[in-house]
Amino acid sequence: MIHIAETVAVGSVEGFVDTEERDQLAAMMNDFLSDEARLRFGARRANSIHEIPGRSKEQAMAVYEPAGRIEVPRIPDRAEALLQHAFDRARPALSRVMPSITACRPWTYVEYGPGQHITGHLDGIAPDPLAWPRQIAGISVVIREAEAGGAFYVESTSSGRLWNTRLDPDAQEQGYAGGMWLAHDGADHSADWYSAMPRTRWSVSPAPGTALLYGSQLTHGTKPVSLGRVAKFISWLIAEKN
Repeated sequence: MIHIAETVAVGSVEGFVDTEERDQLAAMMNDFLSDEARLRFGARRANSIHEIPGRSKEQAMAVYEPAGRIEVPRIPDRAEALLQHAFDRARPALSRVMPSITACRPWTYVEYGPGQHITGHLDGIAPDPLAWPRQIAGISVVIREAEAGGAFYVESTSSGRLWNTRLDPDAQEQGYAGGMWLAHDGADHSADWYSAMPRTRWSVSPAPGTALLYGSQLTHGTKPVSLGRVAKFISWLIAEKN
């Protein structure tokens, strides 16, 4: 049963990957990202994991990553296996914060250099929140920190403007706790209502190897990198139909 608290929660799993595993992941991505690959997944990239209904990929990228980034949506198989093993190992800790989670989607690698960042947005439960599987939270694991800047943040709000639908009390039949609220689609900086909505920002600088969890109905983003580069893996934790 999915409760709204899971979708607006924050959490962490310290030591999600240890120092040796972090070094292995860094080495795998360094081997994978040749000079040509860095251009292909960076400055020359024309696709994004982010979408905005009614807008092109280029427009979505301009909203979400206005200064660009490196984005690798399919990482090397060995890196994927290592991270999925880390997820399985962390499931007891994850289940205490977000008990409906059953699986982790394939991982994506992202990297931010000076001036680069991701703007605040919600991931949402799913394009259709009544379909399965349902996205409960994002997960982010830093393997290299910037020398300055690049901090991750979430933003909370008491504004009712964020919320679009409240399900009926019998939502349990749909896999939700009764009275579940669903956020508006398009909760990103392409929408004037979202940009104008008052929010309170909470920033965090986790130790490398820590997994950050952020609910799918919670605003999150990163501050621009000032010096150096941030390298991290991100994915989404889902609930599947029983």
